[in-house]
Formats: sequence, C-alpha cells, structure tokens
Amino acid sequence: MATLILVRHGRSTANTSGVLAGRTPGVALDERGAAQAAELPGRLAGVPLAAVVTSPLQRCRETVRPLLDARPGLPLHAEERISECDYGDWSGRKLAELMDEPLMQVVQAHASAAAFPGGESLRTMQARAVDAVRDWNARIEAEHGEDAVYVMCSHGDIIKALVADALGLHLDLFQRIQVDPCSVTAIRYTRLRPFLLRLGDTGDLAALAPREPAGGAGEAEVGGGAGAP
Repeated sequence: MATLILVRHGRSTANTSGVLAGRTPGVALDERGAAQAAELPGRLAGVPLAAVVTSPLQRCRETVRPLLDARPGLPLHAEERISECDYGDWSGRKLAELMDEPLMQVVQAHASAAAFPGGESLRTMQARAVDAVRDWNARIEAEHGEDAVYVMCSHGDIIKALVADALGLHLDLFQRIQVDPCSVTAIRYTRLRPFLLRLGDTGDLAALAPREPAGGAGEAEVGGGAGAP
C-alpha cells in the first residue's frame, strides 16, 4: 500500500505562547514556523508525491503552502478527520495552568480514559484519524499505485496516536512518543502490517523515495537494512 509522510505543522503562535490552541481559529505559524515550512520543499525534493492531505486548520495550511508552490499541480485535499483534537473547555488555556487540572494526570498516564470537558475523548480522536489514514491509503493506492507516497499535515497528538496505532501500541503509551514542529514521520503500509520509517525527523528525507526492500515487499530487513542507496 501507500507510504504516508506525516508532517506536523510548523511552530505556531500558540506554541510560543504556551497555549493549548486546539481548534481555536486564527492560530498561525510564527516566524520560526514559517521558516520551517519554507524548508520543507527542499527536504522532500527527492521524494515523488502523489498528493497532499491537510488538516483544515490555518497552521497546517500555512505549513504545506511552500510545498504546493514548489510543485504546481500537486493535488491538495482538506480532511476534517485529521484536524486537531477537540480539547473543548481546555482550548485557549495556558498549558502551565492546565498542569494543575486532575484530568492532566489521566491524559498523561491513562490516555484511553481521558475525555476533555466540552470536547472529545482521546480514543475518539485516534479512531477518526486512523479511519482517515486507512481511507486515504486505499484512495491513493487506487489512483496512483501501491508505491505511491503522499503527505498528510496534521497535529502533534494526532500524529502520535497514528504512530501508536502503526506500532501496535496501546493508546495509554502514546505520550511516550514525541514529534516536534515541522518534523516528518513516515509510515509504509503493507497488506499485513505497517513499518515506521521515520519518527520526528527534521533532516534530509531523500531516502523515503520508493525502492524495493531487500527482504521483499512486506518483509522486515533482517539486520536493519543498508539505508538509502
């Protein structure tokens, strides 16, 4: 199946002010975030892309804009199911202030039981994001072939939850995963299992171009493989 390149949006004004943005409108990239987004086309220059799928929120749309400008004609699709978690009443509040909330301990250690007041549960967030990825994998493969690679720009908790699913980790462990702003996480999906190719990568990505694995399609490379040719 397709290879998915997950891009977390660049650093935002909410990140630098220590605010849990959630779905609050008008949260843009800050100066550093805009620079990170501008570097993305160069980092992905060696990777053929079939499409870009993005969260509809402003910070994600701003992150993929330089990539789209560098590749005229690359299809862009908005996908509500990979939008930020609905943090409900927590949205717009200072993270330092939220650390004193009893629910924060549940969010950190028992995420599968966490539901945000006036918002959604982390289980619901993961389920909708996983459904979106599986639907897009099938669509991209049907339209572009099984070696197709596509980009999906989303948010930290969404990407962490997708990585947990790909690795077969319980959602309660997803807080052990970290993805920095504008980092790239890549997952190659096969008929039987996914392979995590990159996690929170902020460097060169040319090795993500499709190639035949030494062990054959769908098999792990014993010993770890030789990397990029």
